[in-house]
Amino acid sequence: MKVKVVTKILEANDRIAVENRRLFDHAGVFVINLMSGPGAGKTSLLEQTLTQTISQKTDLKIGVVEGDIAGTDDAERIERFGAPVVQINTGGACHLDANMIYEVLGDLPLVSLDILFIENVGNLVCPAEFKVGENMKVMLLSVTEGHDKPLKYPLMFQESSALVINKVDLAPYTNVDMTKIKKDALSLNPKLKIFEVSCRTGEGIADWIAWLTEISKKA
Repeated sequence: MKVKVVTKILEANDRIAVENRRLFDHAGVFVINLMSGPGAGKTSLLEQTLTQTISQKTDLKIGVVEGDIAGTDDAERIERFGAPVVQINTGGACHLDANMIYEVLGDLPLVSLDILFIENVGNLVCPAEFKVGENMKVMLLSVTEGHDKPLKYPLMFQESSALVINKVDLAPYTNVDMTKIKKDALSLNPKLKIFEVSCRTGEGIADWIAWLTEISKKA
């Protein structure tokens, strides 16, 4: 009985996700579902991305949907950059779903955006299971989480088109095996694009932004 219930929930979610995707495609915006565990640095990555795109005077226009169980801190951090942002508080749910996204689309200037980031709730399990209408999922992993995460949470890596390894500036102070992270992630998803960055120092962000600029043209 539980399997049937879960299947019905996912099917209902997928129907709304298809409608979301239709709206995104009509607006010409490329949508990235950004996933990670708590504290890996999703908001910091978005801050660095906005900082660099502004300083480089790129034409990349970015909007953000912030997903958290509670609070507005992350949305306030993004708002300081002048980027369109909407906060979703799930009230306990461990992920964003398609209906949550659908309900806030009217609050975003989709037609004026190149990329919409949906920053999902910090969780290494549920976000990978729920489509929200995105063009792709991107997984963020910090080196402080250890090198065992790809094999412990395979679906996150299998569902993602790119892996951003954050906090590489801290790698020398940990026992993390960067080679193992990349090897295991690629064994789960050979097409995975991998970036090594530090949101504190800005290392690797230029390559990340160059890639974003390229994929945004596909919208």
